[in-house]
Amino acid sequence: MKRIVLGVLALVVIAIAVIAAAWVKFDIPREELVAKYASDASQFIELPSGAVAHVRDEGRPDGDVLVLVHGSNASLHTWEPWVAALGDTYRIISIDMPSHGLTGAVPNEDYSVSGMAAFTREVVQALDVGSFTLAGNSMGGAVALNYAVSYPDDLDGLILVCAAGIAREEDEVSSGDASFAFSLVRMPVVGDALMLVTPRFIFEDATRGVFVDQSVVTDEMVDRYYELNVMEGTRPATFKRFATPRAPVPDETVRQLEVPALVMWGDKDPLIPVSVGERFHALLPNSTLVIYENVGHIPMEEVAEVSAADVRSFMEANAARMPALEATVTLEDDGSLTVTGPQSGLAPMPDADVPDADVSGAEAPEGDAVVEEAAEEDAAGEEAAGPAN
Repeated sequence: MKRIVLGVLALVVIAIAVIAAAWVKFDIPREELVAKYASDASQFIELPSGAVAHVRDEGRPDGDVLVLVHGSNASLHTWEPWVAALGDTYRIISIDMPSHGLTGAVPNEDYSVSGMAAFTREVVQALDVGSFTLAGNSMGGAVALNYAVSYPDDLDGLILVCAAGIAREEDEVSSGDASFAFSLVRMPVVGDALMLVTPRFIFEDATRGVFVDQSVVTDEMVDRYYELNVMEGTRPATFKRFATPRAPVPDETVRQLEVPALVMWGDKDPLIPVSVGERFHALLPNSTLVIYENVGHIPMEEVAEVSAADVRSFMEANAARMPALEATVTLEDDGSLTVTGPQSGLAPMPDADVPDADVSGAEAPEGDAVVEEAAEEDAAGEEAAGPAN
């Protein structure tokens, strides 16, 4: 009898070992994934902090700038539908955050939300970007919110897409981590085991769990999530990120943000319920709320055309109420006037008849700045319906 029991135990151990061996995923070399997932628009920018950021700088070079920050365990690829829809008008910069995508682990090992906000600022400064609109989804929304608090003068607008970043009520937390996969990685011992044993189904479950329309989820999408998350160095960085406390931005701080904001939410978001979006709208003094029916946590992919159109409307309205920009007019030796500064793209000024008086360095008078307050409408009147599923 004892031999039978030992034999059964041995078979069980062997079976577990075989299954574990099948699930063990060794790191994929970064070069291999760069070859697969980088594009012609990809740049790898070495930053002052020592990190090498994977960035795409696309769209219209002289357009207003839209900077995009993805969510947890995602990558800049999640923004491709918006880039395709908006690139004819806007310069669009999408960024792989630290511990994500083709950026991966970073030397300073700062995977906090505030650290990612500082990382984002390093990127836009390296690209010599002036003011811009910043959009973030999920964790990226928390990054965008922290950026707005830390560097308010940089922003023309703020777009929060199913965003984290503020404190949640108890019922909002309990309804949050709906995916089995998200629960697993935060469990003691189990989470550590996943550092070596990283089955693909974890990522398929997590990916499918955030969409209502399952047709959006393809094998290629799941492969991308899976492979980028097992890039060399990424798994240890990811678990350091999970271990980093994420303090919410206090409500009173959010109330003080004056930047025009667009809050976008899927009414079936399983991770961050729509009530959080409604509270963002209530807190932000200059915000618009759009809610998509039968849509989950990733509206920019699930209802790409509709959500991109809402972004375009927001940015157009925001540009229309921007204050006038200052320009400098310089008298040249030949009597012509040269316009420099933010409005240098204006039509050339005609030659001027100027007397012989000393007018070198003359400047045009500063125009009056006209700022319009954006009217805040009831959330119900602003809801935009996504496709029925």
